[in-house]
Amino acid sequence: MASDSAATVINQAMADKLGLKDPVGKRIENGWQKFTIIGVMEDFNFETMKQTVSPLCFELNKNYPSSIIAVKINGADTKNAVSYVANTWKSFSPSQPFRYTFLDAGFANMYADVQRTGNIFTSFAVLAIIIACLGLFGLSTFAAEQRTKEIGIRKVLGASVGGIATMLSKDFLKLVIISIFIATPLAYLCMHKWLQDYAYRIEISGWIFLITGIVAVLIALITMSFQAIKAAVANPVKSLRME
Repeated sequence: MASDSAATVINQAMADKLGLKDPVGKRIENGWQKFTIIGVMEDFNFETMKQTVSPLCFELNKNYPSSIIAVKINGADTKNAVSYVANTWKSFSPSQPFRYTFLDAGFANMYADVQRTGNIFTSFAVLAIIIACLGLFGLSTFAAEQRTKEIGIRKVLGASVGGIATMLSKDFLKLVIISIFIATPLAYLCMHKWLQDYAYRIEISGWIFLITGIVAVLIALITMSFQAIKAAVANPVKSLRME
């Protein structure tokens, strides 16, 4: 209202910054103009999540005509809502072109680079898993070929398929577990440093690395199990004849 020309609405961050427990009715100044606080709003983030919510105050500016307005619309019928706002705008200011943007799209653009980085890391992670699985499969195949005679003798002496498969897999499984212990602290340090750029961030929990390690072990076992079981069920007579 026109009578609010010397009034202001502040956010909670501003009230805390000024040390005001009951701000409404208090007077503040910016060095050349005094304002009376008529309301306090809850904090909302109007910048990126890398910054904390800053102190904010709203004042009625009568010196300059406003050419920008913010309108809350029903997202269920955006097309008609925009058309209605455009017609209303033209009825009040026919000589000024109507241009609009969506606030959620503006906030999304703030994090476009973060999402792009996440997609790149996801793609490289999937590629690394595929390459690692191919390497494990090749190594398990090579190990089975190298130990063909040993596998045949063990089967003749009564070794079970599960026992032979375990024998072929455990050496590679040890390497996978060692790699998990090496990668976990490195991943934690990298993620912790990256999260420090954000004012509002999650805490990295240990269960994330536990689940990741279990998944890595399962992927390794599935990759190696095919060749290990194939070698374990082979006819030991043929294996010994080949030798």
